[in-house]
Amino acid sequence: MINDSELIFVGIDVSKDTLELALDGKGKTQNLSNDGAGITSLLATLKAVQPESGVIAAVVIEATGGFEREAAMALCSAGLPVMIVNPRQARDFAKAMGYLAKTDAIDARMLSHFARTLYQSERREQLLMRLPDAQQARLQALIVRRSQLIQMRVAEDNRRAMSHPTQRKSIDAVRKMLNKQIAGIDQAIDAQLKDHFAAKLALLKNFKGIGTGTQACLMAALPELGGLSHEQIAKLVGVAPLNCDSGKHQGKRFTWGGRADVRCALCMAALSAARYNPVIKVFYDRLLSKGKPKKVALVACMHKLLTILNAIMKSGKPWNENHFVTKIA
Repeated sequence: MINDSELIFVGIDVSKDTLELALDGKGKTQNLSNDGAGITSLLATLKAVQPESGVIAAVVIEATGGFEREAAMALCSAGLPVMIVNPRQARDFAKAMGYLAKTDAIDARMLSHFARTLYQSERREQLLMRLPDAQQARLQALIVRRSQLIQMRVAEDNRRAMSHPTQRKSIDAVRKMLNKQIAGIDQAIDAQLKDHFAAKLALLKNFKGIGTGTQACLMAALPELGGLSHEQIAKLVGVAPLNCDSGKHQGKRFTWGGRADVRCALCMAALSAARYNPVIKVFYDRLLSKGKPKKVALVACMHKLLTILNAIMKSGKPWNENHFVTKIA
């Protein structure tokens, strides 16, 4: 049995070019390049530390706009317990610990302390990073690239509205190329869904409001769907209303955090379902009749939609409109 004194907690502060490594907040931090060579050195360093000092219990990395992904995937593939944390949560923890200054070295040490705290949390297993399978990773990459292309097309559309006539030929050519690329990505996403996720998506065949885009996002970015309770999946996505009470004061409930890409996909799905899905439409209209603001009612529909999808995946039974009208609505 391993004693607590033999456990090592690692913090890694990530930037575009560097990885700052701290072990248990002790000694000097180590600066490595955020590339293949630096990640190889990082793995070698952590591998060498374990026989000498103990067992690595948790590695905490702050989410940094995707720059952390390659290092996190490599560490997780090597069998290390990796946790990727929200930057705001990490900064709040730093302030609570008295870390008012901010440098890469300070942040890395703070993350190593945060690793110890999260390791002792009852939510430890939920926080651990899990590697997606090859098909999920491919689908996620396609979705991310499609989003990037859409943003580029929107930028070109905005430029065209105020462009000089001599610029429009070039802008139209770029838009044509982007439309062609987006169409190709859409075909690849459809093929990926049909080839590797057909069994799951068959359960949602007659569910109105869940289009190809939402299906792809759920399959790629929410592999936990069907494996958690409805409370857990709602908190994971960020559509669960959170209390804000203190003493006699009862504040408004807000939703925040979670997986932004899934939440955006659910928002678009809820807008459609509130019009065309009989279960969600009745629920949405009932909330509006009680005086709820439209935005509050829409978020509630997102929550309900996710609850239904989670129940369908958990049961393995296809969508049955009549069942959910009586059991859930």
